[in-house]
Amino acid sequence: MDSVDSLFHPDLLAKYSANGPRYTSYPTALQFHDDFDPADYFRAASDAGASASELSLYFHLPFCDTVCFYCGCNKVVTKNRARARPYLDRMKRELALQAARFDATRPVRQLHLGGGTPTFLSDRQLAELMAATREHFALAPDEEAEYSIEVDPREADPQSIVHLRTLGFNRLSLGVQDFDPVVQAAINRIQPFEMTADVMRAARASGYKSISADLIYGLPHQTVDSFSRTLDKILELAPDRLSVFGYAHMPQLFKMQRQMDASAMPSPAERLAILRRVIERLTDAGYVYIGMDHFALPGDELARAQAQRTLHRNFQGYSTHADCDLIGIGASSIGKVGDVYAQNAKDLPGYAAAIDAGQLAIQRGVRLSADDRLRRDIITQLMCNLELRYDEFEIVYGIRFAHAFAHELERLVEFEADGLIALDSKKLEVLPAGRMLVRNVAMVFDRYLGQQPLTRFSRTI
Repeated sequence: MDSVDSLFHPDLLAKYSANGPRYTSYPTALQFHDDFDPADYFRAASDAGASASELSLYFHLPFCDTVCFYCGCNKVVTKNRARARPYLDRMKRELALQAARFDATRPVRQLHLGGGTPTFLSDRQLAELMAATREHFALAPDEEAEYSIEVDPREADPQSIVHLRTLGFNRLSLGVQDFDPVVQAAINRIQPFEMTADVMRAARASGYKSISADLIYGLPHQTVDSFSRTLDKILELAPDRLSVFGYAHMPQLFKMQRQMDASAMPSPAERLAILRRVIERLTDAGYVYIGMDHFALPGDELARAQAQRTLHRNFQGYSTHADCDLIGIGASSIGKVGDVYAQNAKDLPGYAAAIDAGQLAIQRGVRLSADDRLRRDIITQLMCNLELRYDEFEIVYGIRFAHAFAHELERLVEFEADGLIALDSKKLEVLPAGRMLVRNVAMVFDRYLGQQPLTRFSRTI
């Protein structure tokens, strides 16, 4: 297990800290264009060669009862629960429209409900959604698939957690962020520890295969000591996975972030010190550092997938199911089918108008070029497996890696000199000191970065 000293080098983190993509896709969503032809998506969906691959479904539920000031998600804040009904009805119609484009025998191995707050829907409505999904798609058995849902403990009591398990969900992702009352007040998310603990206990008793929790550092009033107490509390609950995100303050894009006092946010030095404490506490507690901001217990499927070089990355982050075609359901959802990305209309009126007209709500997208496919595979390997074995790309793509990427390899010489990576004639390996900066390494292979404002991305550290 890597020590905190081998992973954490403040001078290098400061040197390389920059705005950059998280590479949940390549090209990133900034390269999607409005004149995208949905026929490209239809052709990819019906491609006979794709029929052997498995499917992943993502549902976007945008509604939230209250707003968290830090949030940059596509959401609709409302206390009117009646708004869920027409949205649910349209998702069910969209399921039918999407299913008609795909081979009905292709198994669904992964399903994820995100938001917003998926549990804004009632227990009965969630049951209705899952029944419609099973009507149109072949969901793999529980032991062969990952069916996950994002849960806000303020919205889901223990009885709801039991209900979700009966619907087929076998993995939970719990939003926590911070247990400190002062921080919670500053971000408008009041969530006592016992509320989260009750949900976690119910999930354990109900037999969920994996439970993850999200924390955020860099929020107002956070200190090393205060966040250490949050870490102590979350470790009491022992989630199988932990995501500890660095807060991305972009009030120019997300107006609600202006509600927080920027002067109360930790300084860059304090923020780095918090991050060091995170790595120290979690690795000491036995968690495997997967990469970027993700940790998992050694027995969790995420850690096992990385050890077996089968880890993948999609719009929900790290995934254990590689090479699935992803179907996006709901406003703003993004699908990836073959070499095509397609995104639904982001706004509810635009989404509703398309579905009501009996059409898919695809509004933007991109069809990947041969160069895009090659670079996507390179970036995926870096982000997931922390290495590039040149011969793997040479065999698949018919290239000489050192020749095709001579410019990129030259740019990486400085990374090697700083001890972030190791280069030789056969491979590129991300060293422990570079694992926290793997986004920076991947950015070297991104040919689009000079064409878009980096301020649209979060900081790499």
